[in-house]
Amino acid sequence: MTRLYNDPNQFADEMIDGFVAANRRHVRRVRGGVVRSTASAPGTVALVTGGGSGHYPAFGGLVGQGLAHGAALGNLFASPSSQQVQSVARAADNGGGILLSYGNYAGDVLHFGNAQKVLREQGYRVETVTVTDDISSAPLAEKHKRRGIAGDLTVFKSAAAAAEEGATLDEVVRIAAKANERTRSVGVAFSGCSLPGADEPLFTVPEGRMAVGMGIHGEPGIDETDVPTADGLAELFVGSLLAELPEGIERPEGQRVAVLLNGLGSVKYEELFVVYRRVEQLLDEAGITIVEPEVGELVTSFDMAGASLTLFWLDEELERLWAAPVDAPAYTKGSVVPAAPLSAAVLAEAETETIPPADEASRAVAPLVHRALAAARATIDATVDELGRIDAVAGDGDHGIGMQRGVTAGEAAAAAAADAGAGAKTVLDRAADAWSDRAGGTSGALWGAALTAVGSALGDEGAPDAAAVAEGVRRASAAIGEFGAVPGDKTLVDALVPFSETLSDRVAAGAALVDAWAEAAERSTAAAADTATLLPRMGRARPHAEKSLGTPDAGAHSFALIVTAIAAVLAER
Repeated sequence: MTRLYNDPNQFADEMIDGFVAANRRHVRRVRGGVVRSTASAPGTVALVTGGGSGHYPAFGGLVGQGLAHGAALGNLFASPSSQQVQSVARAADNGGGILLSYGNYAGDVLHFGNAQKVLREQGYRVETVTVTDDISSAPLAEKHKRRGIAGDLTVFKSAAAAAEEGATLDEVVRIAAKANERTRSVGVAFSGCSLPGADEPLFTVPEGRMAVGMGIHGEPGIDETDVPTADGLAELFVGSLLAELPEGIERPEGQRVAVLLNGLGSVKYEELFVVYRRVEQLLDEAGITIVEPEVGELVTSFDMAGASLTLFWLDEELERLWAAPVDAPAYTKGSVVPAAPLSAAVLAEAETETIPPADEASRAVAPLVHRALAAARATIDATVDELGRIDAVAGDGDHGIGMQRGVTAGEAAAAAAADAGAGAKTVLDRAADAWSDRAGGTSGALWGAALTAVGSALGDEGAPDAAAVAEGVRRASAAIGEFGAVPGDKTLVDALVPFSETLSDRVAAGAALVDAWAEAAERSTAAAADTATLLPRMGRARPHAEKSLGTPDAGAHSFALIVTAIAAVLAER
């Protein structure tokens, strides 16, 4: 149980502030996360990592000489937003290109992917390598779908060491991809973790049982067994990993591997050492030479009781990079030549924002946009527990709290923009940035894209009519469709597409916006309910799709609730 906190909604921000205060020699705070507080060689590649908070030392603790140049830090167990990633990447850039690397989770892929697109449009050279080391999360034939766990460190370490040597961006990408292909991990959990302010754990494991393959956010495992002895766990770990050798390695005998035995939060170091004793014996019996092993907390999950084992199969190049020196807050190796601290002028830099001009007609619409978002917030506040319960059936149960964080931040940003004289587009743009920034995760990415798309149709000039609103919703549907989901996948799209189609059809037929919106909301509500009959084909619920039968999709349900609440606002107007 997480005991020490103030306001749970501010926990991640306060944690990052404290982390930076304790590690100013290594890191400095920027919007969206942290970057090195020391100078890097001009013209070198910058490695930017990131993910949700709650996994320390990943990701901020791995920023420093010889490791990452920056880390985008999302809210608790929620991916950083596209805006956060962009901000950190710009601050970390050394002029030699930027490599984005992170665990292969849907929210991270959406947000980092969008950030890469925007940064490229701004003239930055950006590439991506996702980490896919968890063998439990997808079969070998679909290893591109696997999630990243403690194997993050081997990929980050290899890429960063190559960047320190002055390798080009293409070379750093090649090395990171090779490190990922040669990294395999498997994890177990004995009990769940509790987020700050939560009355119950995010998930549970029956007393005396062990979930095999459970993810670091509580994603369901592939099996459940009795808790073994320390030796029994070591044998399960090693047996699982030796059963799947990386491509190009025919047998374990004669191979050299880096070994990472990772504690997920509540398993003590002493217990890990007992397990590692047997791990070493088993690898020795298999004819494997261990190189610079790591035993301790590398990627955690708050107070989860669990552990994971990672094998990093080395060649001459990767072994050199694995052994290279590092000086980061939570990870040190060898001895680095201390880099000079950044100048006071650089440390004092701050991003400023101005309100774009808008005409009187558009400014007059801005309060209505804010009222719509306020109604959305009230609806989510009233149903946050229900949304979490629905999401927990086959997912990780955080949809409700993620939506609440996002809509609260979005409504506040809209109010501030409207008060500052912004037009309808700018109000929605600011709400989109704040929503995706605070919510993180998949829902943050989708709602951020949707609000931005609607704003693009409304503009900052003139009073938008019903056709403009319908066009904005159509653009929102198209923008979310670019993330890959289609009707039938059991996602928000199942409620959004019929809403958009109905709204467009009714407006084209001459219906007033209030009537068209109300009819579209009714169809969306029915479509969301119908998702109870579907099996999920995307996201964290996919590996255990059958568990969700009979339960509607949380994202579709929350979308229907919001558009229904907005219908009431339009009717009042």
